Amino acid sequence: MSENFSKNLLKRVMIIAFVILFLFSFDALRVFYISVIKGSEYSAKAESQQISDTEIPAKRGSILDCNGNVLAQSATTWDIFLDPSNIKSEEKRTLIVNGLADILKLDDEGKSELLEKSKKDTMYVVVAEQVENDIKEAISTFKVENKVANCIGAEQNTKRYYPYGQFASSVLGFTGNDNQGLYGLEYYYEDELKGTNGRIVTVKDAQKNNLPTDYETSIDAVDGNSLVLTINQNIQYTLEKNLRATLNEYKCKGAYGVVMNCKTGAVLAMSSMPDFDCNEPYKLTYDTVKEQISKITDEDEKKQAESQAVQNQWNNFAISGTYEPGSVFKTFTASAALEENIVTLDTTYTCTGSIQVEDYKMNCHYHPGHGTQTFAQGLANSCNPFFITVGQKLGVHNYFKYFEAFGFTEKTGIDLPGEASSQYYKENQYGIVELSSAAFGQSNNLTPIQICTGISAIANGGTLVKPYVVDHIVDAKGNTVKKTAPTAVRRVISEDTSQKVRSMMKGVVDNGTGKNGYVAGYRVGGKTGTSTKLAESTDGKNKYIVSFAAIAPSDDPEVAMLIIVDEPNEDLGGGALCAPIAAQVIQTAMQEFNIEPVYDDDEASTLPIDTPNLIGSSLGNAKSSLENSGLKYKVVGNGDSVVRQSPSNTSKIPVGGTVVLYTEKGEKNTVTVPDFSGMSISEVNSFAAENNLNIEISGNNLRQSQVVAYQQSIEANTECECGTVITVTFKSINSVLD
Repeated sequence: MSENFSKNLLKRVMIIAFVILFLFSFDALRVFYISVIKGSEYSAKAESQQISDTEIPAKRGSILDCNGNVLAQSATTWDIFLDPSNIKSEEKRTLIVNGLADILKLDDEGKSELLEKSKKDTMYVVVAEQVENDIKEAISTFKVENKVANCIGAEQNTKRYYPYGQFASSVLGFTGNDNQGLYGLEYYYEDELKGTNGRIVTVKDAQKNNLPTDYETSIDAVDGNSLVLTINQNIQYTLEKNLRATLNEYKCKGAYGVVMNCKTGAVLAMSSMPDFDCNEPYKLTYDTVKEQISKITDEDEKKQAESQAVQNQWNNFAISGTYEPGSVFKTFTASAALEENIVTLDTTYTCTGSIQVEDYKMNCHYHPGHGTQTFAQGLANSCNPFFITVGQKLGVHNYFKYFEAFGFTEKTGIDLPGEASSQYYKENQYGIVELSSAAFGQSNNLTPIQICTGISAIANGGTLVKPYVVDHIVDAKGNTVKKTAPTAVRRVISEDTSQKVRSMMKGVVDNGTGKNGYVAGYRVGGKTGTSTKLAESTDGKNKYIVSFAAIAPSDDPEVAMLIIVDEPNEDLGGGALCAPIAAQVIQTAMQEFNIEPVYDDDEASTLPIDTPNLIGSSLGNAKSSLENSGLKYKVVGNGDSVVRQSPSNTSKIPVGGTVVLYTEKGEKNTVTVPDFSGMSISEVNSFAAENNLNIEISGNNLRQSQVVAYQQSIEANTECECGTVITVTFKSINSVLD
């Protein structure tokens, strides 16, 4: 009995010992599993509950024009988040959801999403991004008043603003919701602009409250650098205004322009229409395209068309598109031929309207033929057969040597994303037909920035310069950290050849196809161009891309530009559509460069004169003074002396204009401004006189009689005072597709 008891007891002790050993082993394995295998994961979870790590976003650098005008900037906004783990009751959840939905102005769908987020098994969920400070303050008040501060939080963020909307959009680009550059300069200079985010790390207690600042670590954010551009706001505005007007009037596929300082390569203006609002880059802006899309009935097809249209309006054709430059390229053929002494300015050729090149008959745009003309006249007339013969005399090797020297086989290297490569015949691919066609601007596809850079080389004395958009970069304290130095790529032609081609280009504006490029007081050189888009002429009707290259002043150029209009709805050439735009841009650019106009005798005779100060004079003396100045007058009132006049003595008035003399105090006599568009000079003068208005004539009016008004300084149907001076600009629409 005793022995059996001892054996049973021993057995029980061993079983208990085994169980205890097993339990200890299990616990040891569990500890090992938790501390070693799952250690990092549980440590991270514990740390996430004990530590608050808040990112402080860096402020993105601004973008400014050359005069310091802000084109893009960042401002502080707030991200609103919930801590659902602290929402302990449905009553509190309803209170928070209704309150936030009201402040954030959420619709029913947005309110439902907010409710779902409030139920998530997490301590942090963002419910609104980049809200303005007034909304953030309203939420802060709501938190305090309803005692839900531990459920709702706000984190600092930044939002990108573009004060001028569509202004220079194809250059500036835009950013995404995360403030990362997605397009244009915003993308290209992302590393400079973005800065470095900071952090605040705070330790929490068991109740998730922040401990004193002794337990807080912070790293300051470093704000991004700012870009100061070569873009001039006034020149850019003039370019965009005129491109947009032409785009809308002629329902074009596109209208593009590049303006450069020809001596340095600095881009003064660049635009590709249709463009977009940098603040709303996904929104279509071009009414013609919107109308076309609205007619699509299939929803999938419509969405695809809308997506493609958005992509198209982002495209900066000036650097990302290629086209056949047409007759603008004749300036480069002329440069090569003069440099190689193939021709002189006085070399003659007799144009019969066409020329036979092997099996091809190549026509001149003027089918009857220009007859015998000098080389300078050949460029002014944009004579294809003349330049075909010059190209043939130049030969493939010399032609391609200058084609390459002007930079047409390589990208310019401009500091913008998406620069396209040109598409061209290699030297060993040319036959006589290809050479003949290339000599007057067909066959090869180049980018507008390449063409404008080449024109700059002709203008500046023969040196190819690298184009650039950013002049310098400054840090958050305003210190310059990087400066762009003008880069001379290579000498292409001599000073002498440059001067000769410039004089030929001036002849194009004075006597040839570019008369609409004329600007009174300045010597403008230019060249028109047209190319047929054969690949896109699927409906049996030709589609054209027309252009005008310009330099000014032609004797010592400061600016070079290229204006392009793509597929206008009328068969008008670059002389009719692009040259008037160039003239407007040149006028602004000359003012920005402080270049004083120099008028010839004909121009001087048409200049407006100072309006005499007649206030306080007797009516008789005022009349005599005006008559002696060659001015007319109109009297309003029955008094004996002048108490007010229009125009005022601080204004200019055209010779032969009318001054309205008020002899009694009272309301001003006003008139509705007529729409002068499409009228001749005589019709405008007559109509203005009937309405007691003064007209100052501008544009292509001294070089050609058949001109019509297309622009006026005061919009039609607005009210103005009688006697007001309105500048009306004229152009010729008798243009050739050269």
